[in-house]
Amino acid sequence: QVHLVEFGGGSVQAGGSLTLSCAASGYTFSAYCMAWFRQAPGKEREGVGSINRLDTPTYADFVKGRFTISKDNAKNTVYLQMNNLKPEDTAMYYCAKVAGRFRGFCPTVWSGLNYDSWGQGTQVTVSS
Repeated sequence: QVHLVEFGGGSVQAGGSLTLSCAASGYTFSAYCMAWFRQAPGKEREGVGSINRLDTPTYADFVKGRFTISKDNAKNTVYLQMNNLKPEDTAMYYCAKVAGRFRGFCPTVWSGLNYDSWGQGTQVTVSS
């Protein structure tokens, strides 16, 4: 059974940094694309970034240059390093495993329907 658990959320001031972690279990972690999504109150869920089985990351335009996704296959963990945080980054952040039909490749469309397993989320709050 796939299990994803996020860690590392918290409250920071604008310009600060946080690193989120997502520990995965129950499947061959290295073989699947992993992604980070976020959802702010009253807003739709949006994709933040993803990383494929070759460790190639992709980012949403609004985080390019500020966020970095990486993973450690030995630890079955994917990370989201967030720098220069802005108040508009305030949201619940979720990691997700891509659906089996994609396996090691990350979909080009940021749709939650392309991911079949989700963590419980970790809250990030950025104050101005």
